[in-house]
Amino acid sequence: MTSPRSTAASWLTPPHWPGWRHLPRETRDTLFLLGVITWVVAPHVSHLPWWCSALAGCVLLWRAWLALAGTALPGRWVLAALLLASLGATFLTHRTLLGKEAGVTLVVVLMALKTLELRARRDALAVFFLGFFLVLTHFLYSQTLLLALAMVLAVWGLLTGLVVAHMPVGQPSLARAGGLAARMCLFGAPVMVALFVLFPRFGPLWGLPSDAFSGRTGLSERMEMGHMARLALDENTAMTVKFDGRAPPPSALYFRGPVLADFDGRRWRPLPYRYWPRGQDVDADLRVSGPALHYEMTVEPTQVAVIPALEMTPQIDDVEGVQLRLRDDMQWHSYAPLRERQRFRGVAYTGFRHGPSQPVQGLRPYVALPAGYNPRTLAWAAELKQQPRYAQADAGTLARAVLEHIRRENFVYTLEPGSYGDENGYHAIDEFWLGRREGFCEHFAAAFVVVMRAMGVPARIVTGYQGAELNPVDGYYLVRNSFAHAWAEFWQPGVGWVRADPTAAVAPSRIGSTVSLRPPPGFVASAFDNVNPELWRRMRNQWDALNNAWNQWVLNYTRGRQLDLLKQLGFRSPSWQDLSLLLIGLIIVAATAGAAWAWWERRRQDPWVRAYHRMQAHLAAAGLPSGPHTPPRTLAALALQHWGPAAEKVSELLARMEALRYAPASARGRPGAPTLARSLARDLRRAVLDLRHA
Repeated sequence: MTSPRSTAASWLTPPHWPGWRHLPRETRDTLFLLGVITWVVAPHVSHLPWWCSALAGCVLLWRAWLALAGTALPGRWVLAALLLASLGATFLTHRTLLGKEAGVTLVVVLMALKTLELRARRDALAVFFLGFFLVLTHFLYSQTLLLALAMVLAVWGLLTGLVVAHMPVGQPSLARAGGLAARMCLFGAPVMVALFVLFPRFGPLWGLPSDAFSGRTGLSERMEMGHMARLALDENTAMTVKFDGRAPPPSALYFRGPVLADFDGRRWRPLPYRYWPRGQDVDADLRVSGPALHYEMTVEPTQVAVIPALEMTPQIDDVEGVQLRLRDDMQWHSYAPLRERQRFRGVAYTGFRHGPSQPVQGLRPYVALPAGYNPRTLAWAAELKQQPRYAQADAGTLARAVLEHIRRENFVYTLEPGSYGDENGYHAIDEFWLGRREGFCEHFAAAFVVVMRAMGVPARIVTGYQGAELNPVDGYYLVRNSFAHAWAEFWQPGVGWVRADPTAAVAPSRIGSTVSLRPPPGFVASAFDNVNPELWRRMRNQWDALNNAWNQWVLNYTRGRQLDLLKQLGFRSPSWQDLSLLLIGLIIVAATAGAAWAWWERRRQDPWVRAYHRMQAHLAAAGLPSGPHTPPRTLAALALQHWGPAAEKVSELLARMEALRYAPASARGRPGAPTLARSLARDLRRAVLDLRHA
């Protein structure tokens, strides 16, 4: 009996690594499975609590140690204690044991702990099915092409482990099991494509009701100093745009998002709004000129109910499931944030005027300022207005004076302006305008609006995106979250609302050439850029084009596109019933083809039996019938008894057939065995013909 001291020593002694090829078969299978589980769990690390990632990593390393050392697995009390501790930690972290975040955490914990009781095939099957379920949960967070490729590899690894689990120990090898799993994936690919194309979509492909307001674009209906600067660090895609003809210059690529006018001294918010009824003529407040720009934009899921359309877009085609309305401040508004990627077609005009041409009651909120905030800036604006040359100046002249002040006083455009205002964030405009004078686009836009309002001119902030990055590979313009921008509008009698971008006064390259401030690149990007910047740029363009194709043809495959496909297939007025019938028909055809293939595969499972049955048929035709279960040795004896010494050749061939049947497994499984069986059957047929002619 092993003493406690020797048991403890075996736990503390590092296991010997004999090399992968010299490991026992069971150990190799276990390590392979642990590697697959690590691959499946790894993408979730950024979404998991730190303790869950640490627990899963420690458990998997512990299980690998036990496999290498050949030590017994821990008892059920250890697993029960770890499970109870994990349940408590999950509840303390998420305040619930239900929902997406808590559910994924518990699945990861269960999968890791289950590896500590891999004692039977049913335990392995539980790990496999938890792994397949965990693969699906990844798409609740992201549906990128890179993640999809990683999950395809994860599915292949899980299928390989599943094949190994259903075979005797050591059969087949991991290489053969991996090949069989790859063939399974290839055979299932057509079914997967058919289901993807035809399975009815009743909502977002991936998502939960709680995800309705968890968008990925950075635009918000509230703005504080520093908000836009944080977005400049986000290189994720906000939308892609493709123009039917020639694209406008970069300086005209303003994508209009939330319009902010209500200012409390710290935050900017939108005013209550009214809609233009769908189909009503809005020429009274919107006048366009110049050629029409027809374009298509694919918008990522949003956290605001505003579609960032190109200024100025009076027309956007209806999209199934999304109801859009044009607001009085000329932004396109939906009743809820986009929960899934959507594609829109719009018509825009770079020449436009909008807003009332004469003073109206609705302009009063755009001159309101909170009392008691930013007094030095208000005093500065009053002094400017009292100067003789500006005493009777119109809004346009005052706006030019403010922009000239920005250019003349050496304001600095920077991503790191620091915090402004007091401990509550108030009086930030005073400190920026008359103090440090360092800021990002929202600092300049907010200060401009406050100064214009202080001089009695209606003004407001417009947020959205400015500029786009052309990808020469596919011709799409890519708008990243880092292109988020804030500019201003002021109202001028006889004209309406006029765009003013104070950022252009201090950093004209940001507007004219779409050169935005960006954080320093990472180590890999810096290395590629230093060695061959052109190669790095081409690689990035190729990846962006591939990722855009994934978004356009896979993630953006919506219900409307399904019905469009039916139209192309000949359906005049396609409906969900037509889609369901077509899918059912394809399932029946696939099931019939699968059954036929299974029947054919079953017939060819044992080529020796088929060859021997042909031998029996040849002998029966020559007058020597035999039963279906007559062995070759008995049939050889019957042939010698029936034909005498002339049947020596037949007897020899039957003996060789029997030897082939009962040869060692390595000989029966070699590639040439089925061919040899067929060759013996042909030789016997010729020998029987010789007997009949003798």
